[in-house]
Amino acid sequence: MKRRNNRLKEHLQEYRRTLPWITLKELFMIVISTIPYALTVNQLLVPHAIVGGGITGLCEIIYFASDTYVPIWFSSALINIVLLITAALTVGWRYALRTVWGVMWLTIWLKVVPIAQVPLLTDSFMAVVIGGLFTGCFLGICFLNNGSTGGTDIIAMMVNKYHHLPMGRVLLMADLIIISSAFFLPTIQAAGTQGAIEKILFGLTYTFMSSTAVDWVMNRMRQSVQFMIFTQKPDEIAEAIITQAHRGCTFLEAEGGFYKQPMKVVTTIARSYESATIFRLVRAIDPNAFVSQSQVRGVFGQGFDPMANGK
Repeated sequence: MKRRNNRLKEHLQEYRRTLPWITLKELFMIVISTIPYALTVNQLLVPHAIVGGGITGLCEIIYFASDTYVPIWFSSALINIVLLITAALTVGWRYALRTVWGVMWLTIWLKVVPIAQVPLLTDSFMAVVIGGLFTGCFLGICFLNNGSTGGTDIIAMMVNKYHHLPMGRVLLMADLIIISSAFFLPTIQAAGTQGAIEKILFGLTYTFMSSTAVDWVMNRMRQSVQFMIFTQKPDEIAEAIITQAHRGCTFLEAEGGFYKQPMKVVTTIARSYESATIFRLVRAIDPNAFVSQSQVRGVFGQGFDPMANGK
């Protein structure tokens, strides 16, 4: 027993040594995922005088209302500094630190990427559709790497953490007021009543496409999988999964068909994005283990979706 515990500690120490690389990867993905956001705002939305959602949309309103005197990147940074305090108190300091990282790089890209005098896409409808899909997919990647671009993302992350509501839906509801208020901007009113309504509809279309893309990416990555692990070291693997992947395990009594020897099969259910962690743990403890992975349509209970959602 003592020898087995020592081996397990060695395996877990080796696993912990890989964690800094995982963190670096997440930080890098947050940096990359903020670039499309800045490109969409400065190259597609602002040139067409279309206000998107979120704090960036509010910053667009300030930008147009001040006759382009207050830069978008400046007001975005200022507002997010206040909101970061809320993130630290509600979601946690670790999330707040990652939000600082995301906000910092979004601010940098908003300043570096110039506001186009001529829109990257001349057709307004195509601009909001492509821009929304482009932004939403990368925002989903940012969220999956425990990052945020600040603003209404903080509210969405908080609601998603405690109530498991789709983040895209929360963002969509929060953005309606910001987009609708753009109707009264002189820049929007200059297009006439019909033109102003079209601008609002374009803004809503952009937000809808963005939130849909966020949900698609998040749901793809939040799918659950079931593992059946056939190994000669079931206790060590189960303990590693419980302590490192924070997932429960169940032992199934089985018998080998060829040698007729009794054995334990370790079963566990996890999110799809946690698969790499479980495979890494199994490989570190028993490289000769036989692992079966299958998709699970729905998982309800502690650590997954609430039981009420399964009705």
